[in-house]
Amino acid sequence: MKRKIRIGIPRGLLYYRDYILWKTFFEGIGCTLILSPPTNKGIIDKGGNISIDESCLPAKIYLGHVKELSQKCDYILVPRICNYGKGNRVCMKFNGIYDVVNNLFEDKILNYDIDYIKGKFELFGFIKMGIKFNKNIFKVLFYYIKGKIKNRKYYLSLVNKQDKILRSNKMKILIVAHPYVVYDEYLCGNIIRYFKDEDIDILYSDRLNRKIAISYAEDFSNTLYFLYSKENIGSSFYYKDCVDGIVFLSSFPCASDSLVNELAIRKLKDVPVINIIIDDSTATSGLMTRLESFVDIIKARRDNG
Repeated sequence: MKRKIRIGIPRGLLYYRDYILWKTFFEGIGCTLILSPPTNKGIIDKGGNISIDESCLPAKIYLGHVKELSQKCDYILVPRICNYGKGNRVCMKFNGIYDVVNNLFEDKILNYDIDYIKGKFELFGFIKMGIKFNKNIFKVLFYYIKGKIKNRKYYLSLVNKQDKILRSNKMKILIVAHPYVVYDEYLCGNIIRYFKDEDIDILYSDRLNRKIAISYAEDFSNTLYFLYSKENIGSSFYYKDCVDGIVFLSSFPCASDSLVNELAIRKLKDVPVINIIIDDSTATSGLMTRLESFVDIIKARRDNG
């Protein structure tokens, strides 16, 4: 029996946005997925050792996950994302990470390009990848569409679940952060657990309908450069009157977040806000002290009506 092609998936960056699509597509056309383990200190160290000092923490973590997969699979999936059209660019790490990985590792790299301005669309990239492993183009198309539908359904289920939380009378906070930061257990698990232990409901900035989020971001500024920043900032202004506090979580040294978050914080009125920057040496004790003070403030405001 012919061995299935093993495709490595680094547990970072777009993994938190597109994993269901990847899993449905590659398994449907007959491949096996190999996931890197959850982020840990060893993975961060591995990524840091092969990164330049100026790299942001998520990029270092991503390289650490690629290092963890190296020599363990036939291909490693590393998408290259440039833009989703004029005015909808993404951070340069999504555009450059493919070249970095390709130059650092000898493994075979599998990728698809998204650059709407140059006519490079996701569909074409998946077809190109798919026919490499399965010559039946109809099957390739079928599992791409199925993956998109399943990914969309999962995303909408999260949006609907958050809408229900929004209608509760419990204390609520909004966490404004990129998925690859807030959903990484090693980076933010202690923060999430603290709020849950305090019986506070958590809303996430990426679980608002993206079109709504972008419309609110455009009211904030029509010159925001990065699409994912628009989604985050738009969510903060949409939810500002519905939550007891807002937590901005970013990673060091994220240039776009450091600018955009600061501008948003200055415009957000009548709601407590805390800005937390995570790096690989963030002290837990100091962080917890800040969170405790923040929760004391929002509880006092709520008690005083």
